[in-house]
Amino acid sequence: MSEMNSGVNVVEVRNLSKTFGKLKAVDNVSFEVKTGEIFGFLGPNGAGKSTTINMLTTLLKPSSGTAQVCGYDVYKNANEVRRNVGVVPQEYTADEDMTGRDNIILCADLYGLSRNISQPHAEELLKLVELTDAANRKVSTYSGGMRRRLELASGLINYPKLLFLDEPTLGLDVQTRTAVWNYIRMVKQQYHMTLFLTTHYLEEADALCDRIAIIDHGHIVKIGTPDELKASIGGDVIVIGVVEKTPDISSAVALIKLVKDVKKNDGVYRIKAERGEEATPEIIDLIRSRGLHVTKIALTKPTLDEAYLEYTGRSMREEETNRQQMFSQRITMRRARS
Repeated sequence: MSEMNSGVNVVEVRNLSKTFGKLKAVDNVSFEVKTGEIFGFLGPNGAGKSTTINMLTTLLKPSSGTAQVCGYDVYKNANEVRRNVGVVPQEYTADEDMTGRDNIILCADLYGLSRNISQPHAEELLKLVELTDAANRKVSTYSGGMRRRLELASGLINYPKLLFLDEPTLGLDVQTRTAVWNYIRMVKQQYHMTLFLTTHYLEEADALCDRIAIIDHGHIVKIGTPDELKASIGGDVIVIGVVEKTPDISSAVALIKLVKDVKKNDGVYRIKAERGEEATPEIIDLIRSRGLHVTKIALTKPTLDEAYLEYTGRSMREEETNRQQMFSQRITMRRARS
């Protein structure tokens, strides 16, 4: 076993990569997860989030680089890693023909826990996620939110030091998603554990995570607290649309005192500025003085979506909608086959 700074970091990753043929799903990523924090991977479908988790939980062998989880090398000490982590996967894994309680006990059996330990712990977990009254019902009768809470309880049965949550609220409605967030907070508080969360929901990352890594095309492009990521944009964001695609007056806009950066795409100017409410009137006056016609104006304070746009070149909101639609279609097809 190769020891790390166990008092500080529960995960240490250095230059980790995973390739599938010519596809590089994870490309030379390095990061740490501090003991006791909720660490988030924020990125769209295909960004490399699940592949990274699969390597850290020993389901996939890294193509290159190193990773230590709870003090153990994920390749050399895979069994020790598995004993120390819990996983709530993206897909529902519970057996629908079994009861909720039996599903949790089955997970405990797979970890080799004795029944005198697992049975009282299962009751404790069922109470934690408020499934005691439904414990003897088949999982096929559970709602989506109940299934996700059952997955959460199952992931905790082995008393893990680190819990991986892969898209824990994917496919849930907003109200149920918020309820699951509360359970996640309760888990952290009650068991004093470290959580590693992947998500493409901006509100989820902002509400739950102590630190966030923005991941895109297998690369980590930025790591920081939610507030640090928002502040890194460098000011308010002003979006102004004009009818005319030419001339490009970006250089003139950039000379305005409070303006820090100007980018133009077709007929839309995306401007970063200090005190955007003061800069906007000057920008509008300049545009009109050049004979151009304004079609839209938007002023926003820094948000995670703006930070994501800054570092990846596209909006996370669009990714959220596409991902939700895909998941809903997958559930519909699965039910149609059953």
